[in-house]
Amino acid sequence: MHSHFCDSPFLYRRRPSREVTVGDPARNGVVIGGSRPVVKQSMITCDTMDTAECIRQTLELVAAGAQLVRITAPTVSAAANLEHIAAGLRAQGCWVPLVADIHFKPDAALEAARWVEKIRVNPGNYADSKKFAVKEYTGAQYAAELARLDERFAPLVLLCRQLGRAIRLGVNHGSLSDRIMNRFGDSPLGMVESALEFAGIARRHGFHNFLISLKASNPKVVIECHRLLVARLAALGPDWNYPIHLGVTEAGDGEDGRIKSAIGIGSLLCDGIGDTIRVSLTEDSPREIPVCTDLIAQVPALTLAASDAARLEPAPPVAPPALERLLAGIPMPADPYRYERRRSTQIPLAATVKCGGQQTVRVVVPRAAWNVLAPGLTPRSDAGPEAVYEDLDLCQIDPTADFVLDRDDQLVTVQDGGGLPAIAAFRLLAARLAGMGRTNPILLKDRLDRPAVPEPPRLALLRAAVVLGSLLADGIGDAILVRGDPRPVESLRLSYNILQAAGCRSFKTDYVVCPSCGRTLFDLQAVTARVKARTDHLKGVKIAIMGCIVNGPGEMADADFGYVGGAPGKVNLYVGKNPVEFNIPEAEAVDRLVDLIRKSGKWLDP
Repeated sequence: MHSHFCDSPFLYRRRPSREVTVGDPARNGVVIGGSRPVVKQSMITCDTMDTAECIRQTLELVAAGAQLVRITAPTVSAAANLEHIAAGLRAQGCWVPLVADIHFKPDAALEAARWVEKIRVNPGNYADSKKFAVKEYTGAQYAAELARLDERFAPLVLLCRQLGRAIRLGVNHGSLSDRIMNRFGDSPLGMVESALEFAGIARRHGFHNFLISLKASNPKVVIECHRLLVARLAALGPDWNYPIHLGVTEAGDGEDGRIKSAIGIGSLLCDGIGDTIRVSLTEDSPREIPVCTDLIAQVPALTLAASDAARLEPAPPVAPPALERLLAGIPMPADPYRYERRRSTQIPLAATVKCGGQQTVRVVVPRAAWNVLAPGLTPRSDAGPEAVYEDLDLCQIDPTADFVLDRDDQLVTVQDGGGLPAIAAFRLLAARLAGMGRTNPILLKDRLDRPAVPEPPRLALLRAAVVLGSLLADGIGDAILVRGDPRPVESLRLSYNILQAAGCRSFKTDYVVCPSCGRTLFDLQAVTARVKARTDHLKGVKIAIMGCIVNGPGEMADADFGYVGGAPGKVNLYVGKNPVEFNIPEAEAVDRLVDLIRKSGKWLDP
């Protein structure tokens, strides 16, 4: 195992990867990896047998800027219809590469490979059916399982090699095979091992035109497993440098979906990891592409490159040699492969509020925002401002310079300006405090400057989520200050939504919602709105809304309750991963979900 997942936690350098070709580059095909720009992709949501609608939605995505379009192929018949979809698109002059999304059906993958440029397979269910079985495997039994995998997967590998197709090994947290679950658990390590099993088969058959994705609905898991994957690939050798597809699955919609995606995808992009991305929103698919564009565009503004060239367009600014020498050899301030909150000293933050130690991460606002927000506060407010920035006993530090601290009960932050962007600066501050043996609590800021003209709110949201979410996922931060969005109400809501998405606080219901596809058995956007209207006041409760069994019990991971499409017009309800009610008419399902929450003792009246 390499001891690092990137060359430096402070200086940007894009991870070197081999190029994977999808389609004909002379006809709008794409090359993923190497020094190529990060590729944007999305997925259509209609029935794959509806050729005309598939063509219409694909053209709409391409017009929005998608460079790859994914289409589900749940059956051999659906996979065969990809021939007509592709032919219809080509007849209209659209040569965007198409990706077939395969679960459970190797035969469908083999059929789809005849017609589209790329096949996505899920290693958790391509050759295995999920039974949640508990079993101890001997070495011989495990080897026999791997031989069975080779037998199932090799035909697709050989066909793709023959036809010049690409493959994505798309591992999903929560849909790992029983074999992986029993040996490695439902863990980032298990996700990595699942991908490497299939990667090893592809390599043994001389196939290298593949890339890897590890997706979860929890941004922390997304970050941890990709760091672990990159380190593992580097340790296996320089020819294991396969490109990586990034995404946070079941992120949901609106501000929450964008924040979760920004934390998981943006943090990794800022560390040089990622060659293609999909932002999975429970919204119309074309709305995902501008978020992809904005996320990619944030990276140069949030990073500082080493002088050996960043290989990102547009490139981040380059660190002066003296600063690069200062940062050389300084490690991450915490274990990058396992989340643990940084140890800090508890201190008073305001009259009745403490931070640090075992306290939750606090929300600080500027005085101008406090003056607007304070009149609306009540004793029952659980998402209000907790301290005024200008009133804090705060030590502002330049972490690139020498500094002295003589006590641990002093709140510290990075001073504005300086030579480092926010993520690198706060990581360096935490590392230097650790080197001094200091446990001062840290106030995080989403930006270290005060722009003369505020950014558009959509960009301010993404910047704050990437910066603060990345640091919180590193275990750094005892309080946060969002100042990129000067609007008091919106900025306060953004602060709490970032803390909830990063798993630091729970002030409202948490939703895990799949983004819809051709397998979905109900209108996800409408159902999500109905469920939220009844349940969004349930603080500390997590509800999964899944359109089909593929994104069902496994993908729900740690949700308390699940609302899952079981058949057309029918819904199955879950408590955790256990199904408890089946085939409920859709018109009754939300009421029955509320009844289930009541019976479980987690219901509160609004």
